Amino acid sequence: MHDDTHLTEEYLDGSVVFPGHIIRLEHWQVLLPNGETALREIACHPGASAVVALDEKDNIILVRQHRIAVGRVTMEIPAGKLDSPDEDPFLCAKRELEEETGFRADHWEKLTCLETTPGFCNERIHIYLATGLTPGATHPDEDEFVSTLKMPLTQAVELVMQGSLRDGKTALGVMMAAHHRRHG
Repeated sequence: MHDDTHLTEEYLDGSVVFPGHIIRLEHWQVLLPNGETALREIACHPGASAVVALDEKDNIILVRQHRIAVGRVTMEIPAGKLDSPDEDPFLCAKRELEEETGFRADHWEKLTCLETTPGFCNERIHIYLATGLTPGATHPDEDEFVSTLKMPLTQAVELVMQGSLRDGKTALGVMMAAHHRRHG
């Protein structure tokens, strides 16, 4: 075990700079390990869940959608933010899988919790593996325009390695699911 006291910052005080709908930007005053203080800009996010959904033939279900922040259509695993910081991430994962793809799953396993950008944001995305899929109707949010596609998990791994699947939660979820399939 490491003694990280020489690295640890301590929260002293904070204020809300921007109270957004998805993120809240805060300024935090922190005490540095050397006794000095510093300002940190923190994007506060309620968290999210994401799902690597695999069918019986090891095809992954992906969602295509335009992401205006990066100016392109992306391929991602189904995901969405928690309704509140207190929502059970597993319930969020089940909801998002069904809303975005129409699928329900009989078997669930948590793969990991991703801290997306810990340098300035507290967002955590809980990533689940879902199998035993049953198709159904999609019902995305009213401001969400998505289409689904299915491809072999091995092809998704190749796309991650080529740099074509650049979304962090998707890349991590794909690689962890592939590892899980190889090593049980």
